[in-house]
Amino acid sequence: MKRNNLLTIALLAVAPAVWAQKATSPKPFDHTAAHKGTKATSRPKLVVGVVVDQMRWDYLYRYGGRYAGGGFKRLLQEGFSCENTLINYTPTITACGHTCVYTGSVPAIHGIIGNTWYSNEIGRTMYCAEDTTVTTVGSTSAAGKMSPRNMLVTTIGDELRLSNNFRSKVVGVAIKDRGAILPAGHSANAAFWYDGSTGNWVTSSYYMNELPGWAQEFNNQKWPQQYLAKPWTTLYPLSTYTLSTADEKAYEGKYKNSTTGTSFPHDLSGIANGTIAASPYGNTMTLEFAKKALESYNMGKGDVTDFLAISLSSTDYVGHQFGPNSIEVEDTYLRLDHDLATLFQYLDAKVGKGQYLFFITADHGVAHVPGFLQENKLPGGTWDDRAAMKELNDKVAAKFGVNNVIKAVDNYQFWLNYDNIAAAGKSSNDIQQFMITELLKSPAIAKAFPVRDLMTTVLPEPMRTMMTNGYNTKRSGDIQIALSPAYIDGGKTGTTHGLWYPYDAHIPLVWMGWGIKPGKTNRTTGMTDITPTLAALLHIQMPSGNVGQVIQEITH
Repeated sequence: MKRNNLLTIALLAVAPAVWAQKATSPKPFDHTAAHKGTKATSRPKLVVGVVVDQMRWDYLYRYGGRYAGGGFKRLLQEGFSCENTLINYTPTITACGHTCVYTGSVPAIHGIIGNTWYSNEIGRTMYCAEDTTVTTVGSTSAAGKMSPRNMLVTTIGDELRLSNNFRSKVVGVAIKDRGAILPAGHSANAAFWYDGSTGNWVTSSYYMNELPGWAQEFNNQKWPQQYLAKPWTTLYPLSTYTLSTADEKAYEGKYKNSTTGTSFPHDLSGIANGTIAASPYGNTMTLEFAKKALESYNMGKGDVTDFLAISLSSTDYVGHQFGPNSIEVEDTYLRLDHDLATLFQYLDAKVGKGQYLFFITADHGVAHVPGFLQENKLPGGTWDDRAAMKELNDKVAAKFGVNNVIKAVDNYQFWLNYDNIAAAGKSSNDIQQFMITELLKSPAIAKAFPVRDLMTTVLPEPMRTMMTNGYNTKRSGDIQIALSPAYIDGGKTGTTHGLWYPYDAHIPLVWMGWGIKPGKTNRTTGMTDITPTLAALLHIQMPSGNVGQVIQEITH
């Protein structure tokens, strides 16, 4: 009897707990019901990013009165312009710019510190996209021995593919390999670039083992020969180009084998296929190839967002050769305006107006040609990094007995040969201070200091922050220099870029299409803000090295 009473008491004690457990146990999840009650996150069918190589911000407006209605004017009327977008690192160079646009990161983190840099690990200069483990696909040259492996972080395209188990299609297209490879990212479906030695569009075995049939067909049409068969003449009467200097200038660069100086018309026939890159027709060809890629990969047609990254390289080649005040540059942008109008019409028809998100920006700006500045009584000049390297090596050898103390110069930095310094039993600090003193004697040099002293050297903002963001511990050099305003590392003709000054660092950024309201902001935004803004619009994770902020003004 006692045993039964104890059992009854035990059961009464347990019963409430069992009842409570049954009452709070979750029911099996009804996936069907959940899907019926859930609204899918809204996303565009396609994102198209265009980087115009060497496009200064002022080109949006300098030629504004000459632009037609469907290109740049449509962008500014229907889109949202971030008028004060700045690069926040140095050097302002192509490979860095393309990487930063699509990673939201800076060279200190993503590792692409220039188009090239000296590698202490392999003992030679390294190219940003070089990869000796892959082979060219599409030609027999070495133009395709490239991949994104030197880039240390993910891109927005990588994150887009990660977000949906790699269902999104991501493709990069550019004449320059680095302009296609670095934006497309590590997991891209494809990247294609132009091999000037053969006149073919190529890729690498990193992406595929055989060039797609549509790309082979494009190559078979011999687009370079079609474009170069006729001379490059101005789109409008030459006399109407009043925003540019005279046509013939001694400080403009000539085409190879040119017998007509630097004046229009430019006869490009009989010159190598690569010459198309240094004409406005290179941009036209690139956009035609990009359209074929979009169609062949069926981009913008699925139930996930696809991403097409295009870089227009010809503006850079023309700009370097002739300078930003040339008729050649003006004509290139007037023709680009027509190309953009054609592109927008194509996207409206193929993807649907309002169904794609478009943005346009640049990887860097450009300095005025020093000869042009001097002609107009403006400050500026030239500096030769190779000549400076030789002069410093000679002076250090004479004073300290150390031969070849500088083993490389690149990206406004010197790499020192510490083995030679140690073998001579000399102080590297003494040698560096001597070199800096010698460098500062030149009017071309505004600053020179050991990179290790970056945080203690007196530097104005934003120079300090930009140099800090550009310094990569494992890849950067030992002595940093900053040229004086309007000085370039170059010769008597043409111009270049790479410094922290606004002419190199102020770039356009205009958004248009899906999710974008018309308007503009003069608030300072950064090149690194492009990617986190895209991530926010697409509702995906930002790339692994992102340091930028979302541009909140652009959305409804």
